[in-house]
Amino acid sequence: MFDGELVGDPALKITGAASLAEATAGEISFFANRKYMGAMRKTRASAVFVPPDFSEAIPAAQIRVSNPTKDFEQVLLKLAPNPITFAPGVHPSAIVDPSAQLGERVSIQPHAVIEAGARIGDGTVIGTGSYIGHETIIGPACLIYPRVTIRERTRIGSGVIIHSGAVIAADGFGFEVVDGRQEKIQQLGIVQIDDDVEIGANTTIDRARFGRTWIQQGVKIDNLVQIAHNVVVGKNSIIVAQTGISGSTRVGERVTMAGQVGIVGHVEIADGTVIAAQSGVSKSIPGGVWFGYPAVPIAEAKQQIAWLRRLGKLFARVKEIEKKLGL
Repeated sequence: MFDGELVGDPALKITGAASLAEATAGEISFFANRKYMGAMRKTRASAVFVPPDFSEAIPAAQIRVSNPTKDFEQVLLKLAPNPITFAPGVHPSAIVDPSAQLGERVSIQPHAVIEAGARIGDGTVIGTGSYIGHETIIGPACLIYPRVTIRERTRIGSGVIIHSGAVIAADGFGFEVVDGRQEKIQQLGIVQIDDDVEIGANTTIDRARFGRTWIQQGVKIDNLVQIAHNVVVGKNSIIVAQTGISGSTRVGERVTMAGQVGIVGHVEIADGTVIAAQSGVSKSIPGGVWFGYPAVPIAEAKQQIAWLRRLGKLFARVKEIEKKLGL
């Protein structure tokens, strides 16, 4: 399948696939990162995909390939049950406005609601109980899982996956104090989601106050992420669970935000930036790896942590010196 090099018994029979830690006899696994060498040495897998330059002696057979992770995934797909498919057509319990336009092979599952003026592209699946708002456009080959809410005038490209519980285009959080009370600022913009985006369960992406909140091509968003009004997320960025991005922030391309990152509004994150878990971003970031609250370059953050951990010893030394000096 992969034009790899086998180091081991070609008659070996493989009947399953698992991680290094969980694999047993008869199963195949993969090794692609040296930090998992401990698990590699302990694995009970009968065979392992490894990089071409792997040189450690292990009991398991080795299949040397250029990309162990992707090749393992292909074997996993061969061994896995057939994927779930959805027959084209509209379930009798679904409510589809007569003015909605459905492409070829569209599948509308039970109790879904498609409002007036909506357009859904060829081969797209709308899951059970999902809501597609007025004049929303969804491109071809999208998968909208059950109980997703996509409000009015949203624009979604092709090949987009949105997981259950996600809410797309709720109002942005905008209020103004008038005569001592909070008055709502009308949120009149849209959400635009480009091709090949995946959005995790219970994630929320707010509509713009005006203009658009824009998730660009290839962005991958984890569960429980909040993206506020007028945010732009650049191509092929990754946003991990429980991250919150405040309004009008511009995130560059290929940015990685780890879990529970918080970003204030109206800042810019440069292309290729990595923000480590639980960091708080309070200003624009020019690139590199950042960590801490407030976030600083990773080298500076590590130095600050090291200083803090030495404070106890420093206090003890100061007390000893004061004692010697009779202070």
